[in-house]
Amino acid sequence: MNRSCLCSILITIALICGAYFIGNAYIDKEFKENLKKPLGSEALPQGIIVKTSNLETQHLWNYCDSENVTEGNTKRSLSLLAMAVGIKQNELVNKVIQKFPLQEFVVMLFHYDGVLDDWNQYPWSAHAIHVSVMNQTKWWFAKRFLHPDVVAEYEYIFLWDEDLGVGHFNPQRYLSIVKEEGLEISQPGLDPTESEVYHPITARREKSKVHRRIYKYKGGLQCDGNSTDPPCIGWVELMAPVFSRSAWRCSWYMIQNDLIHAWGLDVQLGYCAQGDRKRNVGVVDAEYIVHYGLPTLGGVVNASSSARNETNPKSRVSQDSSESHGVDNRAQVRMKSFVEMNRFKERWKKAVNDDRCWVDPY
Repeated sequence: MNRSCLCSILITIALICGAYFIGNAYIDKEFKENLKKPLGSEALPQGIIVKTSNLETQHLWNYCDSENVTEGNTKRSLSLLAMAVGIKQNELVNKVIQKFPLQEFVVMLFHYDGVLDDWNQYPWSAHAIHVSVMNQTKWWFAKRFLHPDVVAEYEYIFLWDEDLGVGHFNPQRYLSIVKEEGLEISQPGLDPTESEVYHPITARREKSKVHRRIYKYKGGLQCDGNSTDPPCIGWVELMAPVFSRSAWRCSWYMIQNDLIHAWGLDVQLGYCAQGDRKRNVGVVDAEYIVHYGLPTLGGVVNASSSARNETNPKSRVSQDSSESHGVDNRAQVRMKSFVEMNRFKERWKKAVNDDRCWVDPY
């Protein structure tokens, strides 16, 4: 066989091998792209699939071309404020929402009392998202309406109760501190002189910007500098948590559909802190709030469940005497909360035992 014939054969083989590998690479790329498709969307071309959504409203007839975002007209970063509310706390809720500028925050209200029209007295109500289901908790709403793919565009999620005082709170300054400190899960400190209910670790510390642990040497709970577990460190309460986008995606999966009070969830939130909970979970003292601890769901419909005047937290708006009689189900609500907490602990323990691949980082 002469040299020219041998060269031709070698060139042919090289071309065949090149085509084979290039074809395989293309097929492998296509295969990987198909693997990225959400379950159920395999029949659709990749470019038409929209994996996430948002809570942004759209005009019925005017056009807003979101596809043509120029370098000088980038889409602004938004965060979400979501609250479970009843009309009897409307004054407190109004003061909270007025603190959150609509240019930077989307507001979503979960109405547990079925009252919607009465909120129209506030200008911001027309821009808020309203969801109404009778007698459901904040966590019931969050599990069903704050799926991570629905709120994926929001940088931070404020999931707050309605009985909060915000006279000393600024959300922009708060988020600036959260970013500076690298907090993935946080809450504002609670004013211990005005708050009706708070845990020692969430009490605001004067002359402090942020704290992450508590020192307590007396009583049943003892915490020192060597403590590594909640509630001594890496822990926030459930009345006013703030989640980063990534932390919320993790936390949402931990919320149980039927355990609507979410007791026990707080102890495990540190697993969603995107790293070390001792570092990434904390309480912001510089921007603090008041927790009035008002009875809402299950409470008697009378003066005790009406909105307090924030300038005088001890006062309450008077109610008609006909509303002063009712059935107080708060004891049953609290009992169910304890039952749910025990069930959550049991489910966590079972999940840990059943998942042989999972390694507890703590």
